[in-house]
Parts: sequence; C-alpha cells; structure tokens
Amino acid sequence: MKKRSHFWIMIGIGVGIVVLLMVISSVISVGERLRSVHPYVEYGFYGLSALLFYILIVNPLRIILFAPSFSITTVMESDPKKYGPIYRRIARNVIENNEISPEEKEMLETHMHQKEELKSQLNHLFDTSIKKEINKIILKNATTVMISTAISQNGRLDMLTVLTVNLRMIKDIVLKCGFRPSYTKLGKLSVQVVTTALIAESLEGLDFNDLFPQSTANFLAEVPLIKPIASSIIQGMSNALLTLRIGAVTRRYLFSETKDPSKAAIRREAIKESIQMIPIVIKDVLTFFPSKIVKLFSKKPDEKPEMEGI
Repeated sequence: MKKRSHFWIMIGIGVGIVVLLMVISSVISVGERLRSVHPYVEYGFYGLSALLFYILIVNPLRIILFAPSFSITTVMESDPKKYGPIYRRIARNVIENNEISPEEKEMLETHMHQKEELKSQLNHLFDTSIKKEINKIILKNATTVMISTAISQNGRLDMLTVLTVNLRMIKDIVLKCGFRPSYTKLGKLSVQVVTTALIAESLEGLDFNDLFPQSTANFLAEVPLIKPIASSIIQGMSNALLTLRIGAVTRRYLFSETKDPSKAAIRREAIKESIQMIPIVIKDVLTFFPSKIVKLFSKKPDEKPEMEGI
C-alpha cells in the first residue's frame, strides 16, 4: 500500500513537471512572435505570463497541497473518545471556511466539547449543506468551461482554460470542505486534470460530419452558420462533462477516503453523476448568453439625459 501511495505521488509530481513544460512551451512560442513587434513587448509578455502562472496555477496548487488532510469518513466513523480533538479542529475549519447558516454554526459551537453530539452534527453538515455548496462549485466551473471552450476556436487556449479552471475548482472544493484528499488521491486527480486538458485541445479539430449521420449533416450544412456553431457547442459540452466528472471524483475522494471504492466504481459513479448534472450546466449557459446580449443592447436609465446633452 505504501509503494502504491509513493507511485501516485511520483506520478503527480511528473504530471506537474509536464504541465510546467507545456505552459513554458506555449509562452515561448507566443513570445517569439511578439519579438518582431518589439523586444520589450516580448519581455512584458513574459512578465505577465509569469504573474498569471502564479495566480492561476501555482497559488491554487499551494492552497491544495498545504491544506490539512483528514480521512473524513475514518474520523466520522471512529470512536469519538479517540478523535475528539480532531472533531473540534474539523468544526473550527468548517466555521471559518464555509458559508454555513448561523443556526448550523451555533449548533457546532454549542457542541464543541461534546464529542458524540459534535460528531453527529458534523456528519449531518457534510451530508447536507457542505455537499450542496460543493455541487454549486462544480456546476459553476463546468459552466465556465463550456462557455469558454465553446467560444474559443484555439485548441491550445482551450487546454490552458480547462487546466486552470479545473485547478481552481479543486482548490475551491478543498477550501469549502476545509480539507484536501490524500497525496495519493491528488496524484490520481492530477492525471485526470491533465488528461482532460489534453482532450480539450484535441477537440478543437472536431469534424462536423463525424457528429451526425450523413443525411443529417448534409441538411444542417445548408443552414447558415450551423456547422461551426454545432461543433463549438458539442466541444464545450464535452469539456463541461469532463469537468463535472473531475469535480464529482474530487468530492468522492474527500468524503469516502476509508471506504476505498475501486477505481471502476469511482469512475462509474462520477460519470453517472456528471451526466445527470450536464442539463443544469446547459440551462445555465442558455440563460447566460441571452442576458448578456440584452445588457449589451439595452440603455441604462441614467444614460439618456447624458446623450441628449452632448
């Protein structure tokens, strides 16, 4: 078991190095093109890229790696007399890091030194409020991925978008829960995140004729703009589905450390859950675009007098 843990930790480190090399390669490629404009433009781009790399990748990784690691299920299912101090630490983290209701916060504070009652309250809280908040985080980031990759027509940009959004999602889930998965689980997650990012890049060359039967493709091809729109929408949906899957796996890692379900079981349940959640993401995307268009073309009430005065 120890060798297996070390294996996944080394895999995680290797994946991190691969991601670093991929980002550096992309930045240098763009920087070389900017050199023809002016050397200082290239240097400025490198400086901006370094800042964004820290904000979007290094800082989320720092927060995830240095968060406390607890086997939540182990603690929740074990003898309260043995884990009393850990229950209190968990409760304090939940109070500080989660947007729980005042009533729930008061219940935790009231039972802070009553081990059995505190364990019961934490169990209830993780199964209800915190789980709902984590699902909101997953849906929000999947919506971001779908919109971004559907609009973008650049495979490398899609890859970086999926990579950074998934890292941010895992960071937000860890902060919301107050804990991170074990390093072994993080190693497995890192493989899934990078694989998803690489899939996002490969989807950029999606062929419209491969998405539909030939008769349907011929019919839709005659409709103006439908070909690029359909390909972009399905590309965005595919990336959103993969993001939902990573979010579901992350939550399961946090909430079922000791049950140690098989890899196939985790994958099966995560896929099932992501398929159930994708209609919600599509609905959010469909309501996002009309509202933005309305805001773009609508005038604010206080703008009319200013226009008349010019």
